[in-house]
Amino acid sequence: MRKNTLKPIAAVTGCLALAATLSACGGSSAAADEKVVTVYSADGLKGEKGDGWYDKVFKDFEKKTGIKVKYVEGGSGEMVQRAVREKSNTQADVLVTLPPFIQQADAKGLLQTYEPAGADQVGDADKAPDGKWTSVVNNYFGFVYNKKELKAAPTTWEELLGGGFKEKIQYSTPGVAGDGTAVLIKAMHDFGGKEPAMEYLKKLQANNVGPSASTGKLAPKVDKGELHVANGDVQMNYAQSKDMPNLGIWFPAKEGGRPTTFALPYAAGLVTEAPHSANGRKLLDFMLSEQAQRDVSAVGGGFTSRKDVKATDANATDLAELMNGVEVFAPDWSDIGTNLDTYVGAWKTATGS
Repeated sequence: MRKNTLKPIAAVTGCLALAATLSACGGSSAAADEKVVTVYSADGLKGEKGDGWYDKVFKDFEKKTGIKVKYVEGGSGEMVQRAVREKSNTQADVLVTLPPFIQQADAKGLLQTYEPAGADQVGDADKAPDGKWTSVVNNYFGFVYNKKELKAAPTTWEELLGGGFKEKIQYSTPGVAGDGTAVLIKAMHDFGGKEPAMEYLKKLQANNVGPSASTGKLAPKVDKGELHVANGDVQMNYAQSKDMPNLGIWFPAKEGGRPTTFALPYAAGLVTEAPHSANGRKLLDFMLSEQAQRDVSAVGGGFTSRKDVKATDANATDLAELMNGVEVFAPDWSDIGTNLDTYVGAWKTATGS
């Protein structure tokens, strides 16, 4: 992260005497020339062992451009709120979050218009019409379960209410984590509205361990058997399963219905008044380059954002099979972005969180 430094008094005095050329004493132009770019991102794309998609992309980017990537991660909501707090002294150049937080970031004036090279090959549903954000990795919401502790994956939401799941279920916090917010979105879809969804989640609270700001921390607990079920997303959990043999991915259905999911892309935008805007643009271009997009499945276990990049690696084949038979619905992101606080408030009331 870019740090502010105090200059010696003599240097400051000299600058005041030359007010007309103040920028020459280390103002914004100097910062813009730094060979660095700062990324604030939702977790999931960086590997625990340095083997994730971000790890490779950032390393390749630095090798090609000489620009070092400084990386900060957390929950989607957490990253947006941090950027909001820093608006008077912007630190981030690129912001990557899951919906609806990327829309929330735009509404708060955090994003400036920039369409990266390759954005013309990204589907309309996976980018903002005004160029404020573009998906760099496509993804889908899902759940994980422990394959050793459970004989088979659960199939319905209703199964999770059983006594055998007492203190063996945890999902990340809606309004803080993108995947946690996705729990609300999917429940409202599957149960047919806010009220029946909140009624269900109130019942589920009897088995829920408690809040978690980060979804990425839940899968290791499932793999170890501390939890039997947790929420997640396909990209992150598929990548984690390479080192977590007990981790399985599944998609809940309402009793009598089909398993469902929805797209939950990692959406990236250039931050308003970014201290290194030019470097941020270069990184966004690089993320959407053909090679980086081929690495999305091969390295990151995710889905390419570009329609013209056809991944044929083993991971891409596995992911396609995993999604087979799962109904994909399209959330009303405009409604969710507008009413997010209301939905989160209803969840807090229902669960006592």
